[in-house]
Amino acid sequence: MLFSTFNTNSIRARLPIIIDWLDQIRPDILCLQETKVQDKDFPADKFQDMGYQAIFSGQKSYNGVAIISKTPLNEIRTGLYGGDCEEARFISAKIATIPVVNVYVPQGFAPGTEKFRYKLKWLTDLLSHMEKEYDPDMPLLIAGDLNVALEPIDVFDPEGLRGEVGFHPDEQTLMRKLLDWGLVDIFRKHNPLGGHYTFWDYRIPHAFKRKMGWRIDYLLATAPLAERSRASWIDTQARVLDRPSDHTFLVGEFDLDL
Repeated sequence: MLFSTFNTNSIRARLPIIIDWLDQIRPDILCLQETKVQDKDFPADKFQDMGYQAIFSGQKSYNGVAIISKTPLNEIRTGLYGGDCEEARFISAKIATIPVVNVYVPQGFAPGTEKFRYKLKWLTDLLSHMEKEYDPDMPLLIAGDLNVALEPIDVFDPEGLRGEVGFHPDEQTLMRKLLDWGLVDIFRKHNPLGGHYTFWDYRIPHAFKRKMGWRIDYLLATAPLAERSRASWIDTQARVLDRPSDHTFLVGEFDLDL
């Protein structure tokens, strides 16, 4: 089985890329973030035409998450806090017996700001949710844009970026607490070396060509699922297409048969 994740930075702008990628790769699960559409405007029919079910939680112009699945989805939850007024950053469901959690963690703007404090609180609350709702001894996949680069090998300039938003020790501490709870970084399990990125900032001219990237998108799995992973890769080809997202697809291959 192939599980995958992609920050679209607008599903309407990136829909042709997503549809073509699904047609070529045929993953079993694709988690999407930053869809930037209200639910009434989500293109669910496009995925249904390809044999995929789509569940989604969106809002106008910002945020938005979705899970695209070949297998029927059940036990659907939209929202980390379970409220109607929260930002569209969390969606979860069960695929057969495997819970899948898709998150778009707040970016944080800059250390010391209210937005940064909100990011830290959101990560703390995500950990609390994991501890309350799940068992690390059972299969679980957490996917998405966590907006945190964990190690120096996960950014193009670790010394220059140290302490900046996305590469700040307070964020990294919370990420490590998530991993210590019982999650395995699937990409890093299969790719121990640096130089692999999932995000290249639009604000840096020719960032992709200059290899000025960050690894901030993840597939995290509990041990019972991680031990069945066979490979993981970043599909950088999507980043050089016309009108690309500033992120690209991350894929994990698992020895599973649902």
